[in-house]
Amino acid sequence: MPARRTSVAEARRRVRALLHEWGADQQVRDDVELVVSELFTNAVRHSDSERVGCELTLFGTYVRITVTDEGASGAAGPHVQPRSVDKECGRGLFLVGALSESWGTRPGDAGGQAVWAELPYTATH
Repeated sequence: MPARRTSVAEARRRVRALLHEWGADQQVRDDVELVVSELFTNAVRHSDSERVGCELTLFGTYVRITVTDEGASGAAGPHVQPRSVDKECGRGLFLVGALSESWGTRPGDAGGQAVWAELPYTATH
């Protein structure tokens, strides 16, 4: 998707639709949507990318979110800033960490970087 602020809402909409199709329960949909929003927003704000990608993958009882950008692959990955939880900006990675079983970064397949997060997944019965 284009690396624009308006794309964040479209990414959330697509994720919500996919999770609904998969039969994810409401809490999973809410948590995944929030994490996607935070990671996608960071990619738009902090990389010089023209495009940002977002992928969801199911692994048994987990859903993995991967957001990729085209930024410089040598750039440092996102990290929680000390005391950023009290600031207007900077709370996103605290939320990602709180909702995720694990998260991290790796070099992107085509340059840039990929930020991933794994969240517990349950389906509605």
